[in-house]
Amino acid sequence: MQIRYKEEPFSGVTANFEQWPTYTYSDTRIFPGPSRVPIPGVQGDPRQGRNLFIARTKGPCTGCHLIPGDDIWPAGSVGPDLSVIGDRRLPDRYLFELIWDARVFFPNTSMPPWGPAGIMSPEEIVHIVAFLRTLKGNPPFVPPPERDLTRNPHTRPTIPPYYGDNLDPATNPAVLFAENALATWSTRGPAGKACADCHAGGPEKAMKGVATKYPKYLPAYGRVMSVGDFLTVHAPAMTGREMLAESADNLNMTILIRMQSNGMPVNVDVTSPEAAAAYERGRALYFKRVGQRNHACADCHETDRGAGRYAGARLLNVARDGLTRQFPLWFMAYRGIWDIRKRFQVCMLPLGMNYLPADAPEYADLELYLTAFDNGKPMSVPGIR
Repeated sequence: MQIRYKEEPFSGVTANFEQWPTYTYSDTRIFPGPSRVPIPGVQGDPRQGRNLFIARTKGPCTGCHLIPGDDIWPAGSVGPDLSVIGDRRLPDRYLFELIWDARVFFPNTSMPPWGPAGIMSPEEIVHIVAFLRTLKGNPPFVPPPERDLTRNPHTRPTIPPYYGDNLDPATNPAVLFAENALATWSTRGPAGKACADCHAGGPEKAMKGVATKYPKYLPAYGRVMSVGDFLTVHAPAMTGREMLAESADNLNMTILIRMQSNGMPVNVDVTSPEAAAAYERGRALYFKRVGQRNHACADCHETDRGAGRYAGARLLNVARDGLTRQFPLWFMAYRGIWDIRKRFQVCMLPLGMNYLPADAPEYADLELYLTAFDNGKPMSVPGIR
């Protein structure tokens, strides 16, 4: 039931993470369990340790931890502030094992197991430990004052960028792309039929309120589908026109259909037996640890602080606040339209996991779980970020 795209969405990424666990339901592999290794008999070099701490080829550790230094910009807050960790006089062995594999102490930690993942060697961790021991306050436990409050994730303003009215075509190019789908709506495909032949009154009438119930379980296909998923099979079956996942035609038509529900509350089913089962599968995926870094969605999008944390400069939105009701959207950084599946895919790469096809059932179940947090909230498509 899955229609694959002709081109990979991130074809420029050549890294292959096939040895690490994925979200695929048929993938029963698990990440290696917690482990300890001896501390190598090398002299730790704090300078080399600092270089490793900020190295983008390794972490960087500063994506989650704040340390002093004007060159540490921007720091994150997923992990604790380490600005004065040297004042705690923690044993070298503890710090070494915490970096090698923090699961030894904290089974549900967000900290990647840098050693078992093969990202850091024991010798490199010795250098990082030597660096951490130099991080002391003067007086003790008092971090140095910040000259740039935006560098510090704990003082950085959390107001997201303002892009104006997301439904104004002068602000959001994705609105104009939806107009491209109007021609497709009324143009007959190779099978001699058009969308308009079955859906009278134009998309404004025929599609009003439809998108509020997606993704949903479709008995004909035996799985949960989003609007985009459904188009990959429905469009060729009825019109003969191909609408592959993440293709321009698919994205444009998805925006056009979802726009007809703007202002209406999301109302996805999570109570029928099939939908409830899919919701639970999606929830399990949300908390499942995958990839070389052994991360889960929940590591970034769950918080007990009432607000999102930072991974570097990226404000991590909280899942329970709702993440789905503006997709597809115009992504400013990439100057293109992204559906939420592409957002899922790009999240997989830094975790060290090969992403799944956009129309994979696993992604549909995960989207249903996340969309449930948007139930009752008004749709506003396309968004802009």
